[in-house]
Amino acid sequence: MAEAIASLRASTPYELGQTAQLVSLVLYPIYLRGDAYLAARDGASAAAEFQKILAHPGLTRNELIGPLALLGLGRAHVLSREIDAARIDYQNFLSLWKAADADLPVLKQARAEYAKLK
Repeated sequence: MAEAIASLRASTPYELGQTAQLVSLVLYPIYLRGDAYLAARDGASAAAEFQKILAHPGLTRNELIGPLALLGLGRAHVLSREIDAARIDYQNFLSLWKAADADLPVLKQARAEYAKLK
């Protein structure tokens, strides 16, 4: 995981850049870095990365990266033992996806993780 995190640091100067494409991959390096920190069990660093995404909702628009960053933040808070904050993150994620297909694996996993926090 350390190698993944180090490799993704190179994208830091460009991570808020946007191309003229209709589908934008802006903020994805930040998400991947946050995910790598989760895998490394570094909740504080993961939370910082996911917060960067959530601080720029105009860049995420309707892309999945926004809600997935919220879920990642909840997972980061769990790792940091910030359970009250994690509950709020999971509730916000589940509220956003309340009309989603109930069989989506990420939604099923999020519900299971949230149930463990109650």
